[in-house]
Amino acid sequence: MAKVETERKGRLIIVTLNRPGVRNSVDGETAQLLYEAIRSFREDPALDVLILTGAGDVSFCAGADLKRVESLVARPGVDESGPMGISRITDLDKPTIAAVNGYCLAGGLELACWCDFRIASRNASFGNPARRWGVPLIDGGTQRLPRIVGLGNALYLIETGIVIDADRALLMGLVQEVVPDGEALQRAVKLAEIMEGYPRVSLKNDRRAVYESLSLPLAEGVKLEADVHRSSLTDPEMAERLRQYGAGIRPPFPRPPDSYQNKV
Repeated sequence: MAKVETERKGRLIIVTLNRPGVRNSVDGETAQLLYEAIRSFREDPALDVLILTGAGDVSFCAGADLKRVESLVARPGVDESGPMGISRITDLDKPTIAAVNGYCLAGGLELACWCDFRIASRNASFGNPARRWGVPLIDGGTQRLPRIVGLGNALYLIETGIVIDADRALLMGLVQEVVPDGEALQRAVKLAEIMEGYPRVSLKNDRRAVYESLSLPLAEGVKLEADVHRSSLTDPEMAERLRQYGAGIRPPFPRPPDSYQNKV
């Protein structure tokens, strides 16, 4: 079986790291297959949402395959895409979700942070234990993690090598939902199906405005938001949805799982 497998479900695609025998760690071949899967998603207009996950219940991804680390840095195109395959891809214009089961460590944490948000099974754990071996975060971890959880939380994880459970990750904002064991992918698919049912132009433009304004002063960010959404305001799909709203056709609100609501 391939080290990275893909499955299309309507307008979404599930990309699965498929090396459960080594906790879905990434070697050079896996990184290249992952890169090719993301590139195909980016270029396919029939796909709207991507879910990244790991095979089995033990591990999302335990990081780089340290026994084959030379294959990561020797891979053609590594400088452009990153050792783990996708960390330096920053021009994707469609939503991505990480469905995290079990270990999400070091480079695996960096892959999860590459996604827009993260859904975690109860058995998920997160951290940078590669600190013990002196292995650096060079797949976006020092850049994305502080943007997601804040400076103190990021440095706490990066510097100590500590591993936290799903509930602690939820409190930090590292994950957005915690679901029962084995249900992260199912929940991610549900959210992806909700998202792919929305008008696409405004969703993609909202996402673009968020990412492109991260380093801008507020005034410049607000201007960028207005410029980005010029196409949203003339989108025929939005006009049709507003017509439906006026006719009383109003889908129910999406809500987080009950298990999450009971914790807040």
